[in-house]
Amino acid sequence: MSIPPKLTFHGAAHTVTGSCMEFTHDGKSVLVDCGMFQGSRSLEALNAEPFAFDPRRIDAVVLTHAHIDHSGLLPKLVKDGFKGIVHCTAPTADLLEHMLADSGRIQEADTQRRNRRRDRAGEDPFEPVYTEEDALAAWRQCSPVPLEQWFEPAPGFRARLWNAGHILGSASVELEIGGVRLICSGDIGPEHKAFHPDPEGPQGFGFVVCEATYGDRQREDVTQEERRRLLKAEVLAAMARGGNLVIPTFALERTQELLLDLALLQRRKELPGTPIFIDSPLASRATDVFERYAAELEDLDGGNIFNDPDLHFVGNVQESIRLNAMSGAIIMAASGMCEGGRIRHHLLHNLHRRESTILFVGFQAQGSLGRIILDGAERVRISGNDVRVRAQIRRIDSYSAHADQGELLDWIEDRQPIAGNVFLSHGEQSALETLRRELQRRTPGLAVKLPEIGESYELQPGVPARRTATGRAELQHTLGRDWQNAYADFVTGLKSELAAIEDAQRREKALRDMQEILDTYRSARTKRNPRSHRPR
Repeated sequence: MSIPPKLTFHGAAHTVTGSCMEFTHDGKSVLVDCGMFQGSRSLEALNAEPFAFDPRRIDAVVLTHAHIDHSGLLPKLVKDGFKGIVHCTAPTADLLEHMLADSGRIQEADTQRRNRRRDRAGEDPFEPVYTEEDALAAWRQCSPVPLEQWFEPAPGFRARLWNAGHILGSASVELEIGGVRLICSGDIGPEHKAFHPDPEGPQGFGFVVCEATYGDRQREDVTQEERRRLLKAEVLAAMARGGNLVIPTFALERTQELLLDLALLQRRKELPGTPIFIDSPLASRATDVFERYAAELEDLDGGNIFNDPDLHFVGNVQESIRLNAMSGAIIMAASGMCEGGRIRHHLLHNLHRRESTILFVGFQAQGSLGRIILDGAERVRISGNDVRVRAQIRRIDSYSAHADQGELLDWIEDRQPIAGNVFLSHGEQSALETLRRELQRRTPGLAVKLPEIGESYELQPGVPARRTATGRAELQHTLGRDWQNAYADFVTGLKSELAAIEDAQRREKALRDMQEILDTYRSARTKRNPRSHRPR
């Protein structure tokens, strides 16, 4: 009697990043995605941990798309011994050359920066999760696969990719393993998204794994023209204030959508001739890939809007720094959640200015700087600086590359009948619970599971999956906000809070009280483990 296929969730379970699922059967293992964790420092620290599996025994990877939270640990996988093929669409392979190399450079730069700080404290140095060289080695293992064409990633596995409508090259993954038929949604795009047709896929599965990023949110149904009117209103209001309009944006897809709309609005004379700076070398390279596939994309009407004279792609750091002196400009920079890249530099120089505007156009994960700003923080910590938030904080939801609750429900319904169950992944707790409730209300009797990181399930035809391994309970504290977010909240503005105390003696007492609390914890730790005590 053969052992049924097994599915293990290694990421994007009760969180929206780190997508990685392992399918095993008859001694073969295939990963769907191998993404980085993004968000709080505790969550990002998982990227440096050893994989929960041996990369040398993974036979293949099937990749849904090029976003780093789905692809970003491929270089580490290859570095640690993976020798197989990474199967993906041709646009995804082309984008990965730039996405992974950029991620490798960021790993190296961040490691150098953090080591400079740690050296002063006499602590052991960090090692980068991987380098640019590792990243390019992983890219060279990519093999393009056409949509809707069967291929065999490993003996006993059949796979087929379907348009997911999320970003350029994005796909859902259909798998047949040991008599089980299933589909992994990847990230599903909204209906009528710029550049791409609506998501597609077949019907009739044993199991469906579906993302739930916006599982608790219904966006207003707007056309592309209505979305452009919303953007126009935000740009005009920002320019009327006299400052810059700073847009944290993802280098891939979101940047190109904004460029499409801004260029069209300017060509139609609905916006004044405002200079638009794209301060992201990665966005420039991703835009080059878009131009390569322009003939296959919708909404371009045969024209190349990316060569508009009002668009200025910023190259080196010196050019980026010169933007500090600008007022009345539109500045777009990565990363979209403000966790790294040049956007932090522009936030540092614009958040404190009342005349500036910060416009969010994408999802902000719990614990990210973008989420903290969007949630109304009065002060934030950026690169060791305490920054007062005085700028106008605005948001447009209609640029999201993710399907909302209703569209996710429709996508799952279109996969019916589902003989086993639905797994909901890639979502925060509220989104997961809300989508499960709505899905079961719409389809009574449908089994819906919310897997945790580390959980494994046995997949048999015609029945719901049976859990065979529980999740990693120790990871629960890393999901969402963590202690380092709380620390940043505490130290941000601490000096001004102390200065507000009436006299110097009371300020000194407040500091002594805080120190006594820390001494209490140190004393308790020393009693538990005398070897951990170090004289100050």
